[in-house]
Amino acid sequence: MFERLKKDIEAVLSRDPAARNALEVVLCYPGFHAIVMHRFAHFLYKKNLKLLARIVSQINRFFTGIEIHPAALIGEGLFIDHGMGVVIGETTEIGDNVTIYQGATLGGTGKETGKRHPTIGNNVVISSGAKILGPFKVGDNSKIGAGAVVLKEVPPNCTVVGVPGRIVKKDDKPVKMSLEDVDLDQVKLPDPVSEEINLLRRRIEELEKKIKKMEGNINDEAV
Repeated sequence: MFERLKKDIEAVLSRDPAARNALEVVLCYPGFHAIVMHRFAHFLYKKNLKLLARIVSQINRFFTGIEIHPAALIGEGLFIDHGMGVVIGETTEIGDNVTIYQGATLGGTGKETGKRHPTIGNNVVISSGAKILGPFKVGDNSKIGAGAVVLKEVPPNCTVVGVPGRIVKKDDKPVKMSLEDVDLDQVKLPDPVSEEINLLRRRIEELEKKIKKMEGNINDEAV
């Protein structure tokens, strides 16, 4: 457990330029506090002390604003930045070196039993306000854009934007995989809707030029 907590601290220091040292992370970062309390709640849950585990998770929610079900499986190096409003459901599985920003939800889609929450791969970035809903996998090295609503599986090395989420590959090139090189850019994301609008605009301009040319030819023939 202590080795995992050490990696959680290192994750904050490597991904948040505002974090100056480990002591500051331990004392001042609610995302780190939420992970520590979840590790304890998860330990109780596995010991079949489920009510006590839920009580710990509710205390966690009260103090940090982050709700993590004690049954959720979380890997090493998770960084929850700011964290207010983050919800992680019961059957969620999170890999290593994952980054989650405030307002994100890893949830289900109804009253199903069994596996009903997403599985998040390694080195995934989930931006502010993103919603990932359902029992599918988000592949390694993928990025979920701010406000995106993801309702189906995401292959590795992809970026998802929009509502509902649309998959846009990054030039078919995988992102870097080391902890220090996790891509945290939430701004320079592809916008497929804007790209389609620009494509239609260019097409309309081409058609207008052809129509004007045809009208000019007709006028010349009439003269």
